[in-house]
Amino acid sequence: MRSRASVLGGIVAILASVVVFLVPFAFIVLMTFKDQRQAALRDFSWPTGFHLWDNIVTVVTTRNWMLVTAFVNSTILTVASVTLLVILAAMVGFVLARRKTKFNGLIEFLILAGLMIPPAVVPTITLLQGLKLFGTLHGMILIEVAYNLPFSIILYRAFIATIPRELDEAARIDGARPLDVFFRVILPLLWPVTVTNIVVQSVGIFNDFTNPLYYLPGNANATVQLTLYNFQSQFNTSFNLLFTNIALITIPPLIVFLFFNRQIVAGMTAGAVKG
Repeated sequence: MRSRASVLGGIVAILASVVVFLVPFAFIVLMTFKDQRQAALRDFSWPTGFHLWDNIVTVVTTRNWMLVTAFVNSTILTVASVTLLVILAAMVGFVLARRKTKFNGLIEFLILAGLMIPPAVVPTITLLQGLKLFGTLHGMILIEVAYNLPFSIILYRAFIATIPRELDEAARIDGARPLDVFFRVILPLLWPVTVTNIVVQSVGIFNDFTNPLYYLPGNANATVQLTLYNFQSQFNTSFNLLFTNIALITIPPLIVFLFFNRQIVAGMTAGAVKG
C-alpha cells in the first residue's frame, strides 16, 4: 500500500514539474519561431513559418547591438561579484565557525537580518552618489556582494563546522600562520560548497533585474534582463522578439544548471549534518 502511494506521489510530482517548468519553456520556444502577427495571439498554435533566425538577428542588432553589450556587462558583473562573495564569505564563515566570542550571537543576528530585511533603495542610491559609484559597474558589483553575502556566509559556516579542528591545530603546530591555515588547509576542503555557491550566486546575479534597474541606469550599463524593455512598451509589444530575447538570455543559466545540478545538491546538503 505504501509503495503504491509513493509511486502515485512520484507521478503527481513529475506531472506538476512538467506543468510548472516544461510547459512555459515550450511556449517560449514556440513563440521564437513565429512572426509578430502570429505571436500577438499568444497561444500554443504551431508556427506558420520559420522566423527564428530573423528574430535572433533583430534581437541581437537592436539599439546598436545592445544585447551584446548587456551580455558583456552581465558577465563582468557576475564574475567579479561571485569572486568577492566566495573569498569574503569563506573567510567570515571560517572565523565564525572557529572562534567563539561573546560577539558571535550579535554577528549571526546581523547576518540573518541581512537575509530578512529588504534593502532600502533610496538611502543606498544616496550613498552611492556620495561615493561617486552610482551608475557604475563597480558600484553595482559592491551592491550584489552586499545583498548576497549573508546567504553565502551561512552556507560556508555550516560546511566549515563539519571540518575537524584537529586540521587547524596540526597546521599551527607545523608553523602555519592563520592565513596559511585558511588558504592552504581549509579553503581546498571547501570545494563542494564553493561550487554550490558559485552556481547559485552566478545564476541569481546574472538574472538579477531589480538591482540593475535601480542602481545601474543608462544603455551603456544595461544588463541582460533590462534588454527585455527593448521590445515592450505601454501601447505595443513585439512578442516574437520579446520571447526570443528571453530564450537567448535563459541559455547560460540553463547550461549551468544542467552541468552542475549534482554539485549543487551535494554542496547544499554537505553541511546539513555535523560530524
